[in-house]
Parts: sequence; structure tokens; C-alpha cells
Amino acid sequence: MDLQRLKIDRSRRTAPSRRPRWLLPAGSAATALALLWLFAGPLGRGLDRLRLPRVRVAEVAQAHPATAGAVSGTAANGHVVAARRAALSTDLPGRIVELRVTEGSFVREGDLVARLFSEDAEAALASAQARLDGARAAVERVRASERAARASLAGAETAREAARARAREAEASAALASSDLARIRRLVGEGVLADRDLDVATSQQAQAAARLDSARADERSASASVDDAAARRRLAESEVVVAQAELEATEAERDRAAALLTKTEVRAPFDGVVVLKDAEIGEVVSPASTGGSTARGSVCTLVDLDSLEVQADVPETSLAAVRLEGPVSIFLDARPEREYAGRVTRIWPTANRQKATIEVRARFEEPDEELRPEMGVRIVFLAPGAQPRGGDGEGGPALLVSESALVRAGGGAAVWVLERDRVGLRPITVGERRGGRVSVESGLEAGERVVLDPPPGLEDGDRVLVEGA
Repeated sequence: MDLQRLKIDRSRRTAPSRRPRWLLPAGSAATALALLWLFAGPLGRGLDRLRLPRVRVAEVAQAHPATAGAVSGTAANGHVVAARRAALSTDLPGRIVELRVTEGSFVREGDLVARLFSEDAEAALASAQARLDGARAAVERVRASERAARASLAGAETAREAARARAREAEASAALASSDLARIRRLVGEGVLADRDLDVATSQQAQAAARLDSARADERSASASVDDAAARRRLAESEVVVAQAELEATEAERDRAAALLTKTEVRAPFDGVVVLKDAEIGEVVSPASTGGSTARGSVCTLVDLDSLEVQADVPETSLAAVRLEGPVSIFLDARPEREYAGRVTRIWPTANRQKATIEVRARFEEPDEELRPEMGVRIVFLAPGAQPRGGDGEGGPALLVSESALVRAGGGAAVWVLERDRVGLRPITVGERRGGRVSVESGLEAGERVVLDPPPGLEDGDRVLVEGA
């Protein structure tokens, strides 16, 4: 191995180069500038944290109308309910053979909603009607008999009067014949008349007595005929009473059969809209259905939309703000921009112990077709003297800001508005205040940021540092 090749030749080392002396300071300056450029932002922010005032800001947003309305009153959640609501069913169980409604159908009072199987009831009604027709004919027959009996009695009474008249006449004739006989007998005794005259007078007196007996017999017979006719009339009258009672009984049977037939028809008890169909054709409906039964309890549920109102559970601690006939603002969850005017109609006399609330009902002053049962609402109980606006908020969007953002400026209210990192004082017009919030009527727009609890000494154009930024 040749070790000479591994030996360092120090005679060939290169002499050091000679560079200009000004390059070293220039490089240092360039390095310093580069570092300054790189760290200028962090350094500036660090200085801002030390010298700029720190502020809290809140963005101005369009408030839910119910939230804005709560500034002037107490708010609660509730639902739209119907004061008149009925689950339509029948008094008797039966199978549905006809159904004329579906969800959303509007019906008038008395309209046929559904019909159950009714052939048995129709047959029973026909049978009762036939018995009623027979009972009516029987009544007419016995009434005719009664009229005949009355006529017969009248005739018998007339005959009796005639017999009595003949009897009185016979009595008078008999009395005259007796008087003549006594006079003639005296004259014959005196010799004035002959015995033949006495015989004639005796014969006449006997004939008059016979006629009297006959007349009295006729009178007795006429009286018997009157008694018989009166008995027949009384019998006819009793038969009329019996027949009339039977007629009334058959009429009651007919009415019962008709009522049973009517119970196979389900009719609307009032004008309304069907909101729920509970059964279909072919199903059995029974008003006394139990959990283990397959029968339906009702055919459908009917609601009177004109009776819609708001049901709300108000906390006991807020009940002081609720007054009978007091004004309220109502906002549908489905249409929060629409405000409905209303009035409190009822305050429940008892509270809910579990929820510590009291039920309150309020009516709509101007209901419309947008309202539906069971819709969620926000109800605001307005302060005394306040009135709901109603309508779709023609006055512009409702804005709320915290009262901590307000300052006094020029005799009015103002807020510090933040634009980028600088603040500016802006006068605003405010409305009612409640719960640490105030409604803004003008001067601000949604999306702008305002300073909360502004520190003293702020001036227009000052830079600030936003906490948390």
C-alpha cells in the first residue's frame, strides 16, 4: 500500500480571500428588516393589546316579532285549539257502509257524514209503521161505533120523550073519562040519563085507563132503550180510549224504530272542518269500545274553525301580567312575521301543580285561513294601555339591543357602532324597554355591531380591541 498518497500536501493551501468590509453591515441590516417585516403584525397586535381599550360587542339582528313584543309584555308559549271540537260517533255499534268526508272536508250542521249498516233498522221501522197504520184504522172504526152509539142514544132519548108525552096525554084522558063516569053515574041516579049512557061512560073510562097503561108501558120501554143506548155509548167510548192508547203505543214503537234508524246515520252537529278521519268503510264503530276491542270509537273529528283560540300555560310568577279582556299579540311559529291581535277570554281557576302554571285562553280578533288547530304560537300579554299592531309588520323589522349599549348624546339615546376596528357614535330612536332590552325604532340596521358597556373617554374614530377577537 502506498502511504504517500494519504499524506496532506500543506504547500498547496489556498490563501484567504479578501472581501469588501461594507458587506457585513449591509447583510445585518437586511436581516433586521426581514425580521421586522415578518414580526410587524404580531408586534403591532401586541402593542394594541397594551394601549387600545378592550370592548365587548354584539351584532344587531332582526328579532323574532314575539321576542320584540315581549319587551312590552309577558310572553308564553301555547297552541291553537278549538273551543268547539267533537269526535263524531253513534249511540249504537255498527259497520260503516258509507263515508262522505275526508281530512279537510267542510260540512254544514246536519250534513250526513257517515252511514252504518241499517237494513235491520229499516225493517223494524217498516213493521212498526204497518202496526201504526192498523192502530189508526182501529181507532177510526171504534170512533165510528161511538158516533153510532151516540146517535142511537139520541134517538132513544127522543122516543122516550115522545112516550112520556103520550103517557101524560093518556093520563089526562083517563082523568077526564073518570070524571065523566062519575058525573054520568050521578045523573043516572037522579034519573036524568039512562043506564045506556052510564054503560058508554064506563066503557070510555076503561078504554082511557087501558091507553094510560099502554102509554106508561111505552114510556118504560123507551127509558130502557135509552139506558141500553147509553151503555153502548159508554162501551164505544172505552173502546176509543183503548184504541187510542194502542195507537199511541204503536206510534212510540214507530218513533223508536225511526230513532234507531237515525242512529245509523252520523251527522254534523255544527258547521266545521274534518281534521281527523278515525275509521274507514267496513270498520265497526262502537261508542263503548275498549282497549281489547277492534271497534273504532269514532268516525271522525270535527272542528269549528270559527271557535279557534289560543291555549297557553303561563307560569305562576307571570300571572300578574294577565288580565281578563287584556290585549295580547299572537305569533304563529309557522309565520313569525305575522302578528295577530287578541284578547284574554279565560283564566283557569286552578293551577297545574306539577308545572306551576295556569292555563289561559285568548281569542283572535281577526282570525284568517292561516290558522290551524294545534299550531304552535307565542303569545305576548301586553302592558295596560298597549295595543297589538296586527298585520305583517309594515313598520319594518323589529330590532332589539341590550340596554348596556345605550349612552346619552344630544339629549337622546345613542350607541357606539363598530366598523372594522373603529367606533362611531350614532343617535338612535328607541321604544319600550323590558328585561334589560330595548326596541330600536330607527338608527340601526340588522348586521351592525354595537359596543356593550362602552368605556368612558371614547371618541368618534377611536380604535378599539374587541374581546375574544
